[in-house]
Amino acid sequence: MTSWSNNSNNQLRTASLEDKTPLSKRRLKTKPTLTVMAVLLIGNIFWFVLWIFGASMKNDGGDEIVATIDGEVITRQEWMASMESLYGKETLHSLVNDAVMERAAKEYDITVTEAEIDLEIALMSSTKDLDTSLKMFDEKQTRQLIRAQLILEKVLTKDVVIEDSTIQSFYNENKLLYNTPTTYRTGMIVVDSIDEATQVQNELKSGADFSMLARERSLDTSSASLGGNIGYISANQTTINPEIHKVAQELNINEVSEPFALNNGTFALLTISEIIEGKSFSYEEVKEHIKTELAMEQLPTNVSAEMFWEEFNVTSYYLK
Repeated sequence: MTSWSNNSNNQLRTASLEDKTPLSKRRLKTKPTLTVMAVLLIGNIFWFVLWIFGASMKNDGGDEIVATIDGEVITRQEWMASMESLYGKETLHSLVNDAVMERAAKEYDITVTEAEIDLEIALMSSTKDLDTSLKMFDEKQTRQLIRAQLILEKVLTKDVVIEDSTIQSFYNENKLLYNTPTTYRTGMIVVDSIDEATQVQNELKSGADFSMLARERSLDTSSASLGGNIGYISANQTTINPEIHKVAQELNINEVSEPFALNNGTFALLTISEIIEGKSFSYEEVKEHIKTELAMEQLPTNVSAEMFWEEFNVTSYYLK
């Protein structure tokens, strides 16, 4: 089996020698590929739908009408063809890369533990990274994406050497990065008046689904389409209405708040689906995380899972 690591090692070591930026002035890379991965996960969802309906088209020829516009029809086959043209290549690319990384992880005996995923979520949820990239996904999907990201990072950096003294220096100079506040994964419904808020509250008490009501009733357009999900919030986020954080602190998981006023005259109800307790992480707890992140800083900017395609004999007939 031909290995990528021999050629790349020289590039990586050269990159590390060229980086003269003091540790105290450096920022660890965020997770730029998480946004891409999130988009690809959406693609995977559409691809799954395409696959399911593809089987259906074999039975009915794809001629089923899915919409009409002024008498003109759109068939299921046209719908599926459009979805494939929009998401097909990206989704296939993602599926190939996922499979390659899983093979590479086995080949090089690389694992990702639940504790590592927990740490990543805790560190990211105290910044805008997780909120911006992944707030449209539930906890299981979020963990799936982060696991894939960590496998990729570990495989790519498996041959990069970072001295313990360098890791310790970074930790000592950046301890605030590893002192995370308590964060809350929050859903919100915003309405015009206290009367409407009370009506929504009563519907929820009668068994209505929070996310469905958010899509139907919430005035906050950015979160309504996501079922009311506003992502992870904490006391560190200056863009969050302090009243929202105050109410979130008082809730248990899956509990819905009483209606409360926002500073723009509207009213809201909150629910919490996850609580990540604040913590000050010790050096030993974050040592491997820092090592991987510093190693990622040394990689050439164009590294990706595609570098392993030849090693694992990837052949694709559509990714040209």
